Amino acid sequence: MQFRKDINGLRALAVIGVVLFHFNAAWLPGGFAGVDVFFVISGFLMTGIIFKGIEQKNFSIAHFYVARANRIIPALALLCFLMLLFGWLYLPPLDYQLLGKHALSSISFLSNITYWTEAGYFDAASHEKWLLHTWSLSVEWQFYIIYPLVLVFIHKFTTIKLMNYLIVAATFLGFVFCVFASFNWPNAAYYLLPTRAWEMMIGGVAYLFPIVVSNKKKMLLERLGLALIVGSYFIVTKEDAWPGYAALFPVLGAFFVILAARDKSFITGNVFFQKIGAWSYSIYLWHWPLVVGIYYYTLDDKYIYLGIALSVFLGFLSNKYIEQIKFKKDFSKIKDYLKCKPIYIALGLVTLSLIIFGKTRYFYNMPDDIYKAVTVTSTTNNSDYTFDKLRELEDKTTFRDVKYKLLIIGDSQSGDFVNSLYETGLSNNVDVISRIVAARCQVFALDEEMLNRSFKVNDNISNGNISNERCQKQISTIQADEALDKADVIVVSMFWKDQSLPYVFKSIENIRSRNKSAKIYVVGGKSFNRSAQDIIYESYYENTDISAAAYKEISSNDSAKIDFQKSEFIKYQKVLNFNFINIMDFFCSSGECTILGSKNEPLYFDDTHITEFGAKYLGTKIKESNYFPNDFYQ
Repeated sequence: MQFRKDINGLRALAVIGVVLFHFNAAWLPGGFAGVDVFFVISGFLMTGIIFKGIEQKNFSIAHFYVARANRIIPALALLCFLMLLFGWLYLPPLDYQLLGKHALSSISFLSNITYWTEAGYFDAASHEKWLLHTWSLSVEWQFYIIYPLVLVFIHKFTTIKLMNYLIVAATFLGFVFCVFASFNWPNAAYYLLPTRAWEMMIGGVAYLFPIVVSNKKKMLLERLGLALIVGSYFIVTKEDAWPGYAALFPVLGAFFVILAARDKSFITGNVFFQKIGAWSYSIYLWHWPLVVGIYYYTLDDKYIYLGIALSVFLGFLSNKYIEQIKFKKDFSKIKDYLKCKPIYIALGLVTLSLIIFGKTRYFYNMPDDIYKAVTVTSTTNNSDYTFDKLRELEDKTTFRDVKYKLLIIGDSQSGDFVNSLYETGLSNNVDVISRIVAARCQVFALDEEMLNRSFKVNDNISNGNISNERCQKQISTIQADEALDKADVIVVSMFWKDQSLPYVFKSIENIRSRNKSAKIYVVGGKSFNRSAQDIIYESYYENTDISAAAYKEISSNDSAKIDFQKSEFIKYQKVLNFNFINIMDFFCSSGECTILGSKNEPLYFDDTHITEFGAKYLGTKIKESNYFPNDFYQ
């Protein structure tokens, strides 16, 4: 297909948006829409290649696949290989195993599905996933696999002209489905091909229905398109349902720029945009690991500028020395396609990634008990353990007629507390009911007016991590629950956020007004700045004291400062008539925090949740503290 400077410049605009957004979202809140621009470009180019081949009766699906493999795999494979080498040298086992899994899904072009399935409560933050950006390459590759097969099949039964209109219809229907899915299944809509295909097909529409207008009208069309793209970078935010209807702005913008076909445009045709456009694929590949590196090692903001410069430089090197390699793509016989070198590069990387993911232990020289401690995770039955008993107790509606009727309210932290009580052995004098509130709600018992006020300082609400309707439903259910009136003992345990503490105290006040006789216990936080696994791993290799290292990592970040929360709870416990249980005191004292047992058994499986062994340890400490009477226990 003939090289078009305007499309190359459009690539530059797309990658600039993505890179700036990822390095600092405040600069371009909607810069992620650059990916959607890439999709439109890909659809235009692929449709052109396929239709031209079909019209000339020389289209080969095998040749098409090999050409795409030659274009995409080498640079991607090099990135994945170097990331795996980096991970072996610098990452702890859990992170390295995850990197192996992600490299495998990236080079097999299934990473979009992988990241979709990983979305959940205990999921690692996106800035801890070194190859997260490859999801878009997987979407494109899946489109490359399916699109030509469908078109070749349809061509057997219809004309080229009818195929053109079928693509227009499919594009419209795809957009309608995308809007519906974005509001009903947001994670799936973001990552999966069915909601992204219309963006590539509209690029195909631009190829199939070119326009012939005056240069003046082409200029106006181009400027409208550029305004839509750049405008979306500033107007759209990550809180918007995406791709959804808002994706029309960058998608139509790219569509208009391609239709305008202004090869001599100063905006898209200037030297800077042409260079960045030529390197755009490799810049895209390299920028995200640099973003993750800045986050992972908590580097200063000044490294953002270095990261951007390195992204461009590494993109230039990758383009010059990897992308420019001319792999053979024309083969006379079908079996000769097996000689396609990028396929073997991909297979080699698949093998290496499988070994790293499945046999991570081989890459680390440390005692078995330490290795086990640094590799315990939420997926090794721990997240189920956190919630199983809590959910079982939530199904109960009324207390038995016993001496102590215990109501526990909260999130996963209350699950840890319940497990600690049960691991120690509760007596028949105690009956327990639980009521779960999502951690992201941050409060647990407010009337509608106060709840709405609390939402204004709740970053999870403002960031769209949870809906205010969900929080309202859970909290109103607790407010109306008879168990609140009948409980003798009420325990509240949540992952507290500093900014929400005034509304936490209002929640406690509301509970006390409902039940004036119950003993109320508020359980403090027990979080660290980093996961216990990272602390143990780093201390082991640096030959430093693990307990002392853990003490230095007691949560002190902007939203959850354990010491500040402790002082606030102590200040208000007499005023509001509740008892404060400072959980951190059971783990930490005299400059040390216990995160391993005497035989190196892990007490935590992340930065805040405890293992079954940790629950037994904590339960014993709670029992010895005499917060509860002796006949509470067996």
